[in-house]
Amino acid sequence: MNTVEKALMHGLFVHLHHNIDQAIDFGQLEELNKQVNQMWPGALLVGPQDNDDAAVFKFPEMEGLFVAKMESHCSPGVPRPYDAAATGAGGAMRDVVAMGARPLFLLDFIGTRPLDQEVLVGPCGFKGVCDCGECKAMTSAERLNLIVKGVKDMCQAMDVFVVGGGLSTSFSDIVPAIVVAVVGKMVTKEPLTKPAKKAGHRLIVVGETGRDGNDTLYRAGLVDEMRPAMALFQQERRVMDATIEAFKTGKIKACSDLGAAGIGAAVSESARFGGLGAEVDLTNVPVQTTEITPEEILICETQGRMLLHVEPEDVEEILQIIRSRGVQAEEIGEITDGDREIFRYSGKVIAEIPNEPTPQMIEELKK
Repeated sequence: MNTVEKALMHGLFVHLHHNIDQAIDFGQLEELNKQVNQMWPGALLVGPQDNDDAAVFKFPEMEGLFVAKMESHCSPGVPRPYDAAATGAGGAMRDVVAMGARPLFLLDFIGTRPLDQEVLVGPCGFKGVCDCGECKAMTSAERLNLIVKGVKDMCQAMDVFVVGGGLSTSFSDIVPAIVVAVVGKMVTKEPLTKPAKKAGHRLIVVGETGRDGNDTLYRAGLVDEMRPAMALFQQERRVMDATIEAFKTGKIKACSDLGAAGIGAAVSESARFGGLGAEVDLTNVPVQTTEITPEEILICETQGRMLLHVEPEDVEEILQIIRSRGVQAEEIGEITDGDREIFRYSGKVIAEIPNEPTPQMIEELKK
């Protein structure tokens, strides 16, 4: 494994963000849902055991399907509380969109230190002492207002209601809790589940990739400074609207949000969950700057992006629809009948991710 492969594979197979089942017994939740299903038959279509972008359900005796997602952006709240809150809200909304729905309602929970305590906001926030000259000391109350504003501004950009939430000022940790839940209504006939459906389907990236959201690279020691993802309010809105227009064609076969570990994770999980492989040319990915590296294109968590799967003959139609809404989009690869995901840049293999790492690989990833 090279360094970037190790970083991506750690995220996919070890880090709890992508492996919640290693910490939570989903079996007991599945048993609960089976029991409740006896009272509300068929109400839950996609639940926690499905490991998809969001839950899909219907209300008994009501038309239509609904989608719900909860997401946290706690650690980025230390250097950038405003952007952490906004990107947490935007990320949960994209997860709802990824299932084929339009976000409608949001609830948020914020946990922080007592409001009169001092907190350090900026790159040195985790250390508690600033040696970069860019941090700002403020009260917990002032940081709380930044967090609330971040959620509000994203909801305003996306035309999503804030319908409730919660607050705790009993936290003692450096990291605040920033958690949002989003509910939306399905615009597609069926959920657009994450697993790849067929070899030969083409992959389209919607939106531009930047150098922010480099958390996975930072943890792997590939960059010196963690740059949390920046909120892209109008870009988020344009991408959502363009993606929903593409949904209306009925030609999208699968969809994923580009969240943690970016293109690398979205492609790898989709292919693996579908029992397939993928080949991706990172050279084709729309980028915000020419300064970006292939590794950043692969893994960075820039906001306002989606991954779509379509039949080869439908690529141009979908690209035209998305671009007509002022959004960048490109075909970047295809689903294969292999057992791994291969990412190239200018013909050179940047990373090769197996669907089933050996036990030896997993032990090395844990070190």
